[in-house]
Amino acid sequence: MTDRVEAFENLCRMMFKGNPGDHFHQLGIDVLGAGKGWFKLFMDCKPELVGNPETGVIHGGPITALLDTCCGFAASSALENPGICPTIDLRIDYMKPAEPNKRIFAEAEAYRVTRNVVFTRGKAFQDDPENPIAFCVGNFARLDKSASEMVKEHMKQALQKGGEQ
Repeated sequence: MTDRVEAFENLCRMMFKGNPGDHFHQLGIDVLGAGKGWFKLFMDCKPELVGNPETGVIHGGPITALLDTCCGFAASSALENPGICPTIDLRIDYMKPAEPNKRIFAEAEAYRVTRNVVFTRGKAFQDDPENPIAFCVGNFARLDKSASEMVKEHMKQALQKGGEQ
């Protein structure tokens, strides 16, 4: 793993751990791995994420958040100087409901980077990556350098505050 990719993965891990009140914690999302242009996450099934109490099936909203997060970090990692990439558009095709009480995994890759947009695709699955719960494609904005630097500074301050708590 290159130093830049390793530093990016470490930053992501700190972001996921830094603020216990954020949506990562509320949804139970955590990092599995990262590389240039790809990202992997998981989300544990929690009772408060269930959409149908009779079947125990998780609601589609947390799966959407998992895929959006995974694609967004894949987009960021594809840049020469990683930065925040806000979601422009996200399309999700649900293939089947998730099985109750089982961890959900997400994998995403950035397959094209332009001057203004990063294009990604991903999937969510449980036991078998070849039998997905959902597929997605997402487009993410590339912020200009000044906006990216401002966001990085805010992230740095937030991470420092999170470490002080």
